[in-house]
Amino acid sequence: MKLIHAIERLTRLAGGLGAMLTFPLIAALVYEVFSRYVLGRPTLWAFEVSYMVMGAIFMLGMANALRLGQHVSVDLLTLRWSDRTNAAVRLVGYLLFLPVLGWLVWELGQYALEAFASNERSGRSAWNPVIWPVFLTWWAGFVLLALQVVAEILKAVHIMQGRTPEQGGAA
Repeated sequence: MKLIHAIERLTRLAGGLGAMLTFPLIAALVYEVFSRYVLGRPTLWAFEVSYMVMGAIFMLGMANALRLGQHVSVDLLTLRWSDRTNAAVRLVGYLLFLPVLGWLVWELGQYALEAFASNERSGRSAWNPVIWPVFLTWWAGFVLLALQVVAEILKAVHIMQGRTPEQGGAA
């Protein structure tokens, strides 16, 4: 299905972007260690950068993890069930999860807008950067997760109908 492919392409792209963020994270941490222990001058910004980038990695990667079936699951019962039964259980779970995601997307969007409008600062270090980019990343991550849940719902419906969903990731 074209919608599933489009969502999963976006999810895969965001996951790749999140993975690429490990390089600036490593660079910031290595520089901090060098600056602190070799130069004797710790940075003002490394702590802030590290938690912001690590948060972005998780937020951008969670939808891709769902696409790949990498979230923690307990397969004690589901390994014994048929594909249709598993799809029905997943469908119910995703349908219950989707309104929660909708609420999170709404609230995080409002939070990011308010932080942008007020020029809110982190308050966690002397660097004290604006915080709205972090909130915007959280919002984007949950939008992507909600979209991937929609794709998973569509895949479950296809399986319950006896069709094999065309997909780029795990069903």
